[in-house]
Amino acid sequence: MENKFNINDLTFEEQQLLQSIQEKKQQLLLEIEDLKKEIEEITNELEGMDIGEDSKPDPKAKQISIGRKKFNMDPKKGIEYLIDHGLLQHTPEDVARFLFQGEGLNKTAIGDYLGERHDFNMAVLKAFVNLHEFTDMILVQALRQFLWSFRLPGEAQKIDRMMESFAERYCSLNPGVFVNTDTCYVLSFAIIMLNTSLHNPSVKDKPTVDRFIQMNRGINDGGNLPQELLINLYDNIKKEPFKIPEDDGNDLMHTFFNPVKEGWLNKQGGRVKNWKRRWFILNDNCLYYFQYTTDKEPKGIIPLENIQVREVAIEKSRPNCFELYSQGTTDIIKACKVDSDGKVVEGRHNVYRMAANTLEDKEEWINCIRASINDNPFYDMLAARRKNATGSAGKPR
Repeated sequence: MENKFNINDLTFEEQQLLQSIQEKKQQLLLEIEDLKKEIEEITNELEGMDIGEDSKPDPKAKQISIGRKKFNMDPKKGIEYLIDHGLLQHTPEDVARFLFQGEGLNKTAIGDYLGERHDFNMAVLKAFVNLHEFTDMILVQALRQFLWSFRLPGEAQKIDRMMESFAERYCSLNPGVFVNTDTCYVLSFAIIMLNTSLHNPSVKDKPTVDRFIQMNRGINDGGNLPQELLINLYDNIKKEPFKIPEDDGNDLMHTFFNPVKEGWLNKQGGRVKNWKRRWFILNDNCLYYFQYTTDKEPKGIIPLENIQVREVAIEKSRPNCFELYSQGTTDIIKACKVDSDGKVVEGRHNVYRMAANTLEDKEEWINCIRASINDNPFYDMLAARRKNATGSAGKPR
């Protein structure tokens, strides 16, 4: 007589074990499908690149195209490729012209490359800024031209170097407008912040022209700038906001191509305290999480500003846990996520709790996140520069 398997014949422990095995099998099948999709997408992309490039009769054009793609994913390697193949000279001036022309280049990648603190990159930045012609332009017009040629990076030190170079170039071409470059630097950022305040719909308290004049008192080496100049700047920004340049490359590809750290973590929900497996990417002072590794856009973004990370012991069945929590005046962490309808909504988490697979992985995530947390150091730099501009830090430079 044929024996038939009946799950009811198993003990409770055996049924639990069987269920666990089935769940793991299902998870493995899903991961295998994800890998198949990822391999298929990469294969299609490579085949498309080969077909598209091989059909070009000019091998130099093919190498230039490859160099641009490499630059958009890793600016340093892209420049090295173009130099190694004789398409660029290893001089700041030639690299700067390539970036200034910008054909097919990701504007975010350009900004990251120009902001690097290496002697060659800084020389390229100076040559790049010198390609801009600001003579007889009011400051806001010069800023529009400058900020259209790349995207400002997120790191405070990079922004500081780039805006310093801009201020030096503008003052050299327009002598007598400002007493020193610190005045130009501070006023440039006042204009950028004014643009945000006037045209960001989330800012309810719009600054008036009188407030704009008041906030810029004394920045010209202790003296005031002409009121007519400030009024013209205010009216110019109010009438026409800054335009953000469209990228020729893929922003997300550049952001996620070379992350600080990436991997699977289990994430606890906010309102519903269930755990879901998510693919996390740490880069650009943000923590991104995805449902699958093949997703083109993240399910959520957690900016690492004014937060801390710590180990937590939640329950024995969930080891290797850590959490992000706010250190500001509010307990709510500023973040956003995509809801079930595909809409981007503001996250309302007091904490974000994650669990790693191993103790070593947990410690590595904590260390990498701590190193990436941004306490907005730029505002300290701006405060120091304002101090110089008002003449309270000694002689003008």
